[in-house]
Formats: sequence, C-alpha cells, structure tokens
Amino acid sequence: MKQDMIVVLDLGSHVNTNIARAIRALGVYSEIHPHDIAVKKLQSMPNLKGIIINGGENNIVDGVEIDVEQELYSSGIPIMAVGHKKAKCSMAFDSWPEDEDKLNVLLRSFIFDCCKAQANWNMKNFIEDQLEQIRKQVGDKKVLLALSGGVDSSVVAALLIRAIGKQLVCVHVNHGLMRKNESENVVKVFRDQYDANLIYVDASERFLSKLANVSDPEHKRKIIGAEFIRVFEEEARKLEGIEFLAQGTIYPDIVESGTKTAKVVKSHHNVGGLPEDLNFKLVEPLYYLFKDEVRACGLELGLPEYMVFRQPFPGPGLGVRCLGAITRERLEAVRESDAILQEEFAKAGLDKKVWQYFTVVPDFKSVGVKNNARSYEYPVIIRAVNTVDAMTASIEQIDWPILLRITDRILKEVPNVNRVCYDLSPKPCATIEWE
Repeated sequence: MKQDMIVVLDLGSHVNTNIARAIRALGVYSEIHPHDIAVKKLQSMPNLKGIIINGGENNIVDGVEIDVEQELYSSGIPIMAVGHKKAKCSMAFDSWPEDEDKLNVLLRSFIFDCCKAQANWNMKNFIEDQLEQIRKQVGDKKVLLALSGGVDSSVVAALLIRAIGKQLVCVHVNHGLMRKNESENVVKVFRDQYDANLIYVDASERFLSKLANVSDPEHKRKIIGAEFIRVFEEEARKLEGIEFLAQGTIYPDIVESGTKTAKVVKSHHNVGGLPEDLNFKLVEPLYYLFKDEVRACGLELGLPEYMVFRQPFPGPGLGVRCLGAITRERLEAVRESDAILQEEFAKAGLDKKVWQYFTVVPDFKSVGVKNNARSYEYPVIIRAVNTVDAMTASIEQIDWPILLRITDRILKEVPNVNRVCYDLSPKPCATIEWE
C-alpha cells in the first residue's frame, strides 16, 4: 500500500463512517475495523500511522462493556480516543464536535501533527495498490464475475481487466427485466471496448415463464434471485480452472448487513462469504470504498459516464416496477416509459440532481380517450426522489413544463397507456420502490 493509513476502531459509535470519510476527505486513507482486532494484525498493516478508538452508545454487547486489546496502548502507535474513559492515548476527547470545521481541525491535528501522516490518498494510488494486490492474490488463476452492468460490478470488472486481463471471465445474465438497451450496452462496453472475456446469457424467456401469474412481490423477488443463481451456476460449471469469484461488495453493504456493534438494516447477497458447496475464493477490491469513491474509481479506469452514474436499480430489475403479475405488454410499457423519463431528465439536467427516478406500471386499467374513441389502458406512475442514505427520501419538485413534456411523450410513444401520474409520497410513509 502506497498510502498512509489511519484506522478507526469501532467501539460502539454510530459515526464511524462519517469519521472515516472525513479523514479521506483530508487526503489520508482510512479503514474501519472492529474493536477487538488483534494488535499484531494492526502492527502488520503497511503505512499505518495512527488509530482512532471511536467509542459510543453501542459499547455494551450481550451485557458486557466492550474494549480494545490493552496491549494497544503500549504498541507505540499514536492513538486518539473519543468517548473512551480508560484511554491512555496521545489525544482523548469526550465526543466529536458537531461543527464540521472544528471536526476537521481536530482530525488535522491528530493526523498530520501527531501521526505525521502524508495526504497521499487519491484514486490513482488506490487503483495502483489494488492492481498489485489482485495480481498477488490471483496469480495465474482465473476469476469469475457476475457482471450485472451496475456501477459496482462494472467497476470491479474494469479493475480486474486492467489487473489480469483474460484471466477474468465475466458472465452477464439478461433476465428480461433490464432497462432499455442495458444488456446491449454491457456487451458494447466490455466485449467491444475492453475486450473482456464475456459470456452473455439471454435467459429472458426462462425468467418470464417462471414469473407467469406470480403477483406477490416477495415471491417474485425470490424467484428472480433463485433463478439468477441457477443460471450463473450452470454457466460456472461449464468453465474450467476457476478458483476465484469476484464481487462488487462495497463498505455500505457491510454496514447495512450488521457489525458487532450495529444492528442489521438489510441483508446483502454479497456479504458474509460463499455457500459451503462452492470452492471459490473471494476477490473484493472495492470492499472499503464508499459509493462516491466507487464512481470516482470507475471514471479513473475510463468507464463511460452513463455507466458510472447509472441509476440505482433493484436486483429484480423491472420485475418490481411492473406491479403484480408480470405481463409482456406492461413490462414493455415500464421499459419504454422509463427510457423516456431517463432521456428527458438528462436533457433538463436532472439526471445528476435527482438521486433516483423511474416509472412503474400497476396491474389495473383506467378509462380514457385516444383517437376520439374510448380507451381502457394502463397508467404510468413517475417516481423521483432524493436521499442521502435511502433510509428517508424526499420528493423532487419537477417544473411543470418538464413534467408535461414527459407526459406528452409517454402518452404518444408508449403503447397500452392512457394516463400519467406523479407520485408525491415521501419515505416514510412510502418506500422508494413500489414493491
């Protein structure tokens, strides 16, 4: 590792990620580790310049007050403790200042004056470190990656291609629930531009037949998730010499899946290791990156902007935006109306301003008038929200001329639709997705 590093030890604080991000914003690499990490492991970390023991309200686990290994205090590593009453450290404080400027002054004093760290954390250095680590871990073996076309898997693919080239085997499964031209763009970027070893599987008919007449949202999700694993495993069994599985796990996935001092928000499929019957070893080069850093990494690697800033997209894809039992005509209505929304938001400069925007089509019809005759067709519902952490979300207030232009295009260009609605419900009470 070329960058100096500050480690944040989680001793029950709810602001671990805030502190880690603040340190990185000062140009110094930071990682968060559990409070009981072995001192020997810390001492073996290259370029470790200092440790922050970050105490907080969750420092009681199973009725016992947690603590760091006591040898840490005599390790010779500069230590700052916050909220830790037993601290014998270089610096100690009761709590973090709420003012951002005061926080930065405090961190600067510890990082640069006490730890003598250098501000050498940047994406170019991170990439160089990861290339070296990937080559060391993988050697001459092959790596398998499920390439969805999402930001995380795309950045992992670009990083691994640069590191090991054709030793990476990418599998892209088109489950028929992708957005318009999304699978085609994955093939165009990675097979045509990156010369990737890419296997494209069109399993759309297989997925749609499994989903026929299934209306319960959770049942749909389970079918899509289970079928994706089956297709991926079938493709993997056809290959020889695969020893590693690459995953786009990023740090927020780890936080939401729960730590020793934090409750689970939601489980992630790519956290917690692999099923025991799979003999792959994991390669997770983005493990300690936040989402904005993943995007910065993608841009540095030369990925196109539209892929790096791709809208958040649920694993089941349009399957949870075609409400109720999926039909082909409603699925196409979702796909086409969503494409129009994406185009018009980009023209209006809203694509970078609004966190997530999409359309849904419910499984009921309404009466309308088209071509001077009665119509009985589906409504399209537009959703556009802003959020920081996806735990709460506010509604984007779109100017009327933009909404009217989108409405006009949807009604004229999308078959089987005669009505457009705008969802004004924040989270809570509503969720971001409809299903």
